Amino acid sequence: MGKRAQNDAPAAEQLAPEADQALRERAKELSCLYRIGRVFDTPSRSLDEVLQRIVESVPPAWQYPEIASARIVLDGRRYETPGFKEGCQRQASDIVVDGKCRGAVEVIYTQTRPRLDEGPFLDDERRLLDAIARQIAVVMEHQQAEEEKARLQKQLLHADRLATIGQLAAGVAHELNEPLSSILGFAQLLNRDPTMPDGVRNDVERIVTASLYAREIIKKLLLFARQTPTFMGPVDINNVVLGAMGLFEHQFEKEGIELACLLCPERPVLTADAGQLTQVMVNLVVNAAQAMPKGGRLTVRTLVENGYVVCIVQDTGVGMTQDVIDRLFVPFFTTKEINQGTGLGLPVVHGIVVSHGGTIEVTSTPGKGTVFTIRFPIEPVPDKVD
Repeated sequence: MGKRAQNDAPAAEQLAPEADQALRERAKELSCLYRIGRVFDTPSRSLDEVLQRIVESVPPAWQYPEIASARIVLDGRRYETPGFKEGCQRQASDIVVDGKCRGAVEVIYTQTRPRLDEGPFLDDERRLLDAIARQIAVVMEHQQAEEEKARLQKQLLHADRLATIGQLAAGVAHELNEPLSSILGFAQLLNRDPTMPDGVRNDVERIVTASLYAREIIKKLLLFARQTPTFMGPVDINNVVLGAMGLFEHQFEKEGIELACLLCPERPVLTADAGQLTQVMVNLVVNAAQAMPKGGRLTVRTLVENGYVVCIVQDTGVGMTQDVIDRLFVPFFTTKEINQGTGLGLPVVHGIVVSHGGTIEVTSTPGKGTVFTIRFPIEPVPDKVD
């Protein structure tokens, strides 16, 4: 028995350093996860700062930290350890968010090391790297959820504000309509008096012109507030686009605007007010043309997508900032010069689209152009098509 104990002693002595080494490796891995957890638990940090701190926490957990560099590549952006160097031996784990690979976490040895479980890397290092990649994916999913929540809240507030403005606009329009009609009526009666001096007649003409202009503004306010009666019927959206484009074809040639109509071959049909849809197209086309004072390309496209008829109006004009986009559909807001517009064109577009159960979205980049995307739900329509 004593002899056996003597024989087992060298084996135990040999196992002790291996166990000690394994223990040190586990301690490094746990320290790495702890440091990364601390980074995630600091909400005030930006995503860039979070990823940079994570990548700097990785090399100390590997078996050869003195020659290890780490890198995170996410959506084309790179986060690297200080003095990062490429090497011949590499271990990587993909960052997968919502089933899509968005990048990877990499550990690189700048000098060659003997082969172990995975090249020069341990199985435990593989599991640690996969865990880090999963944690980054969770952070990205959380960030996307927060961004989507903020976007929906902003959209809801915007819709609520427009609804409130619409109610106010409708009330003002109705209150002004009656006295304005009286002014216009009396001015037109005065104009029929044959004994009226020419100077006075000219003044009365100005009153009539101003009253008619004011009446048009009231009509637009009622359209924005969705309080104008509609005449619904089957409408081919392609015909609406072609009709609106035909009004400006020659003007576009003179102004150096190239027109492209990409119309859906299915000839999508809506139950809608043809006149109001034409007004939508005309307003969007005029707006796009005014955004291209030095010429450009105007593309109008129609398609059917997921139960909706979609109409897209895209220009290569001056574009808009997000601040301008946020106020586009507010009545009387305009970026044009004084006397160049009433600021009611796009609010009218919004009112008509919403009254037809549709939605309108705007994306724009300053200096590159703007895209308006309108969606109308497809509903059963009568046989006759305008």
